[in-house]
Amino acid sequence: MRYSKFSEIDWTNWQPKERATLLFVLRDSQVLLIHKKRGLGAGKINAPGGRLENGETPLAAAIRETQEEICVTPTGVAPAGELLFQFVDGFSIHGYVFTATGYTGEPQETGEAIPTWVAADALPYHRMWADDRVWMPLLLQGKKFTGRFLFDGDLMLGCEVNLSA
Repeated sequence: MRYSKFSEIDWTNWQPKERATLLFVLRDSQVLLIHKKRGLGAGKINAPGGRLENGETPLAAAIRETQEEICVTPTGVAPAGELLFQFVDGFSIHGYVFTATGYTGEPQETGEAIPTWVAADALPYHRMWADDRVWMPLLLQGKKFTGRFLFDGDLMLGCEVNLSA
């Protein structure tokens, strides 16, 4: 289904075309981010993550994608939030967001991503998806959240973010 206004979306009955994950490794006052080389969001700064495979849980997908994209295995992984993205062209994603308090291995560049540590108080929002500046502060404060967003390409047309238990 196609939408042009945030108010047109019935989020109660909304069904995503894809399910995906993001995983933010936190260390002291830094966040491990990636420069995404390909796929949805290529060229943007984001966290490791990607689509769930058939039968895979969001947690398993988040760990697998982090291993594949930057060659580390996150530890101390916990759910942080959920993000529901509707695009005006009909594409939609239900995103599961996780944080990790540690990791094993050394972050390495791969064909998918270039890892980089960034100070939590100096995130490069100008190079990230527009919604990140809405919910990332909550993640960094340790608050759980659910966000709903309408996008037209890179342009965010509407949003709603609520704290969750």
